[in-house]
Amino acid sequence: MVEVQGKGGISAKIIADSVSPAGKRVTTYELNYPRFVHAEFMTHRLFSRNAASSRAIPVPKMINNIRENTAKPVHWGAHQKGMQADDECYNSVENDSNTFGFGEEFSQPSREEAWDLARNDAIFHANAFHEAGYHKQIVNRLLEPFQFIKVVCTATEYDNFFWLRSHKDAQPEIRELSNCMYKASQESEPTFLRIGEWHVPYYSGNYGEGVWKASGYSKVSSEMEMLDHKRGFSLQDALKISSSCCAQVSYRLTDQSLEKAEMLYSMLVDAKPVHASPFEHQCTPIDCEADLDTEGVTGYTNGLGYHSGNFFGFIQHRQLIDNHSCWNYEPE
Repeated sequence: MVEVQGKGGISAKIIADSVSPAGKRVTTYELNYPRFVHAEFMTHRLFSRNAASSRAIPVPKMINNIRENTAKPVHWGAHQKGMQADDECYNSVENDSNTFGFGEEFSQPSREEAWDLARNDAIFHANAFHEAGYHKQIVNRLLEPFQFIKVVCTATEYDNFFWLRSHKDAQPEIRELSNCMYKASQESEPTFLRIGEWHVPYYSGNYGEGVWKASGYSKVSSEMEMLDHKRGFSLQDALKISSSCCAQVSYRLTDQSLEKAEMLYSMLVDAKPVHASPFEHQCTPIDCEADLDTEGVTGYTNGLGYHSGNFFGFIQHRQLIDNHSCWNYEPE
């Protein structure tokens, strides 16, 4: 899979890339970028996402993460009117060293040193809250300005994102992310999927990474089941492994075993409400004979064709799961 490393620790790795018989492409990225631009990334509504959660990662581990890899600006813009900063600022930052107890040598730290002092101050207060017994969903919020966030993102439509975020007026960190994603997409060669074959991020099968294609059959009870014979997994197995791994990004782990997948899949599907977002990353091409009555098809848009949820040209796994959304909420 293609990976592009950008400035300041920002990176984009394609973990699954597929194209349908109609020529529609779907791409799944694993992204790493500063959490302080995550809100901007979330405004793009055609993206399916799962992200590392401050509510899921233990406080000591989060502190260790930001000490080892602190999120910082990639462009230290100088003050000016408007939302964009053209020139870069190199000034030292006035600081009352007694406030932090770091000594006189830090009274006028560089911009990078001052940023680290702010991080250390946040760590000090986070530790105090942690030792006082507060939950990580509260404590880790103090550390978010200094965190990198790991995100799995799948979509069929990226052009508008590149158009807006690779522009010179975009926040420099999200522009760097967009540039990394675009470069990776240009270097990646999508796998051709026929009708009935699936785009399944994190699944490794007989035909490569991120795709499930049947390579044989196995008798299950009185029926014949299609299998990927490299691993002996059925389509349902592949979907479970993929959705499980997409869910695991919330706490930065990736266990690709079927045992872990079975457990997590059941937890996600059987929950009330269903935790459906990890099922948005798997998809299969829409048949040319499909219509609005086809299972999983949720609409039609002129110029783009049939869509399933936020995917065009592909049936999204989420749309095939019962009770994946609520349309008539009533308080209990």
